Amino acid sequence: MYSFKNDYSEGAHPNILNALLETNFEQEDGYSLDSHSLKAIEYLRREVNDRNADIHFISGGTQMNLLVIGAFLRPHEAVLAASTGHISTHEAGAIEATGHKIIEIETTEGKLNTEHLDVERAKHHFEHMVKPKLVYISNPTELGTVYTKSELQELRDYCDLHNLYLYCDGARLGSLLAATDLTMEDMYNFTDALFVGGTKNGALVGEALLLKNQMVSDEFRYMIKQRGALLAKGRLMGIQFEELFRDGLYYELADHSNKMAQKLANRLKELGFEFLVESITNQIFPILPNELIEKLQEEFDFYVWVPIDDKMSAVRLITSWATPVEQVDAFIKLINQ
Repeated sequence: MYSFKNDYSEGAHPNILNALLETNFEQEDGYSLDSHSLKAIEYLRREVNDRNADIHFISGGTQMNLLVIGAFLRPHEAVLAASTGHISTHEAGAIEATGHKIIEIETTEGKLNTEHLDVERAKHHFEHMVKPKLVYISNPTELGTVYTKSELQELRDYCDLHNLYLYCDGARLGSLLAATDLTMEDMYNFTDALFVGGTKNGALVGEALLLKNQMVSDEFRYMIKQRGALLAKGRLMGIQFEELFRDGLYYELADHSNKMAQKLANRLKELGFEFLVESITNQIFPILPNELIEKLQEEFDFYVWVPIDDKMSAVRLITSWATPVEQVDAFIKLINQ
């Protein structure tokens, strides 16, 4: 049974595994001060056109979000996030457990806008309530939708005007960059902190943080250490990001992932199926008859996302950097039958 449940079912791209094996007996400094981590940082600085960009490697997404939000906020300050955001739904209350309330905002496509922020800031207006201070977005969102350059600029301007931080969870950032005209430099310049996902784009483990806000970056390594995230063998992540950004592999993998998803989406549209949301990334949410879903689940694994009515449900199909075109064709063939 082939799985379209997520984009981290496979291990890692062979280039990464080979690099880990080839460097296995090298003696290196620890805590991401090794030569490979430093080279990966150099490559990422090149991507954002900032020779002084402050860059850190963290083992996973929840740990990343916990560290970043904790570093930016004082105890009485809160996060503004879509109700579908990863910190709102899939992190076991990690942010609240460390003392920061998430102000969840209902949205139709998983995206925040300035009107949403206005409403919540008006509600939380004095010292008897938490103070909204950081805007959390995902790009792409958890629904596969994307913020455009103009939407990001509007959020950036709003945050500057109202003294708010803007943080982007880019667990699937590669998918965004491969599908739009946005660059990593754009995303870095729009935000105070940018999460560059590796786990969901060919890495074995690990994410990169591009921390632009100088106020937080000065002592961020203390935060990493205190939260148990400063790995002695930081080379593990440095080597992977070195391979991903040495010559564009990161973008090639994301492009393949998107193309596989869009091949599925295009055929489903040809057959007349509707979608929960429009997505140009590697996550799609077609609305299918429950009877068809049951047939497909005999040969493929995927999430039934939300019921639409008694007869129809939206499912989530995710393709990865390693999805074989043969499996996409097999899925389409079964639907045709």
